[in-house]
Amino acid sequence: MRSSPLIALIAGEDSGDQLGAELVAALRRRYPDARFVGIGGARMQREAFESWYDIRELSLMGFAEVIGHLPRLLRLRKALLQRLLDVRPDVVVGIDAPDFNLGVERRLKEAGVRTVHYVSPSVWAWREKRAEKIGASADRVLCLFPMEPPIYARHGVDARFVGHPLADRFALVSDRVGARDLLQLPQDAPVLAVLPGSRPSEIERLGTIFIEAARRVGAALPGLRIVIPAANAQVHARLKALLATGPRDEGAPLLIEGHAHEAMLAADVVLLASGTATLEAMLAKRPMVVGYRVSPWSYRIARALRMLKTDVYALPNILARACGLGQEKLVPELMQEDCTAANLAQATLALFADSERRGRVVAAFEQLHRVLRGSEEGGAGGRAAAAVAELLEGRHAS
Repeated sequence: MRSSPLIALIAGEDSGDQLGAELVAALRRRYPDARFVGIGGARMQREAFESWYDIRELSLMGFAEVIGHLPRLLRLRKALLQRLLDVRPDVVVGIDAPDFNLGVERRLKEAGVRTVHYVSPSVWAWREKRAEKIGASADRVLCLFPMEPPIYARHGVDARFVGHPLADRFALVSDRVGARDLLQLPQDAPVLAVLPGSRPSEIERLGTIFIEAARRVGAALPGLRIVIPAANAQVHARLKALLATGPRDEGAPLLIEGHAHEAMLAADVVLLASGTATLEAMLAKRPMVVGYRVSPWSYRIARALRMLKTDVYALPNILARACGLGQEKLVPELMQEDCTAANLAQATLALFADSERRGRVVAAFEQLHRVLRGSEEGGAGGRAAAAVAELLEGRHAS
């Protein structure tokens, strides 16, 4: 038995890096001499995490993108698995990225290594029986949403609700005035935040559509201020090029790098791409319109495999149904062919015009925020660390 634990984590893309950094920090408070290894990004490395491979190797999205990189991904997984088997960590935590991580976790579990999967795939939306396969890979599943553990329990899988870390980062009462001051936006003007995606591929598909939709809203709503927070420098450069063709007057969109949360808090309405950003807008208590398009090839494959089993896609809508707030969509969704500048603009203007509807949406978002915070102290990272520590201490005692 080691004098201090060796803990491996495997994170895919930026959201996993954030979760991993919080988990490493919380575990290090429990085990100051622990060593943390695996795959992680800059945030995890700032917590003295030893990343064996570049996290960008796993930052892919969509069938077409993954298929193009499949040989390299398979080589990476083989090398990572062998390295983990050689050092035999006390516990391995796969963070999200189920297509990559669950296979690694299963091989390790079969070899007698304790495994945890952090962030459940959407078993509550479609293919519930996946819970059994996930249980074959992970000794414990750490869930971000409260409706997930009961599903796993039906399949004999140990799962814990640890809360969503984003719910800890947003105040229950949002500060619109402070956000507008920070971004130098007028307090008395209507404000629209526009977030067309965080990846260059999303900007290619959605950037022009979202910018044109915002301009249409601006043309119909006098005094509107539009703010577009770019996720990173690469996305900022691409959005800047798209905006260069438009007018440069006072109503022109304000493009900023970063500050996505502040842009949402400053806004009256948010127009954004489907994904984690919809959860962030919900936690900011901002009514939103959601649109998305995947590549036609990815969409055709998903349709052919009958993988689209739900009629709602935005997380606020999914959560509202799962938490018993009714079947009506809280958030307008415009997907694939419906995701046009005209449709997005029309739905956005309808929200600006209906203050009563915005009030109902905000009240529902407040309720969902409280649910996602969980009932115990310590935040999601602390609760996740406690669940991992139970396995660690059980293994050391064996």
